[in-house]
Amino acid sequence: MDGTLLDLRFDNYFWLEFLPQRYGEVRGMALHEAQQELQPRFAAHQGTLQWYCTDHWSRELGMNVAALKHEAREHIRFLPGAQRFLTTAQQMGRRLILATNAHFDSLTIKARHTGLEQYLDAVVSSHSFGLPKEHAGFWPMLEQHLRTHHSIFDRHAALFVDDSISVLRAAREFGIGQVIAIAQPDSTRPVRTIEEFPAVNQIVELLP
Repeated sequence: MDGTLLDLRFDNYFWLEFLPQRYGEVRGMALHEAQQELQPRFAAHQGTLQWYCTDHWSRELGMNVAALKHEAREHIRFLPGAQRFLTTAQQMGRRLILATNAHFDSLTIKARHTGLEQYLDAVVSSHSFGLPKEHAGFWPMLEQHLRTHHSIFDRHAALFVDDSISVLRAAREFGIGQVIAIAQPDSTRPVRTIEEFPAVNQIVELLP
């Protein structure tokens, strides 16, 4: 979701600027001091389910992180061309599944603000399984869930798109047929050079 359909600028802004600013205000710290304190705490959890969990960070920081995300929601937006991709894929009869590491709070805020779910056949958060998409154990559980509850998912015929190299590796190891990287997940940052996977700058470039 984030960095593939929605602009990762929101998450970068929230975690690197907005949240540290509020954290510092509560503790009488300057922004750069709060950033220096929080950065290693964030880095220690990257790639784990806790990193994506608003409940975890609310406990860790003594702040209501979900409420802060709701407050900053005006910065949430689609990546360029993402809505056109979703609409066209629907019209082509493609089944669209969102598999996200976003916590339920974040998913709800972003879906309500953007109307994202209207384009999707299924939405699955890794928090339902207790493992992030980076973990090999996530993928068999996703497959079982989709086949049981939605009667969809053929790993060999599936196209999976993500901005995270570690997630893409896990999908490839599981046997997803086509795995594509997003090279510019944050519209305000430069395009990344990606050599390990086929890549596009934006998901809309996958349309025929």
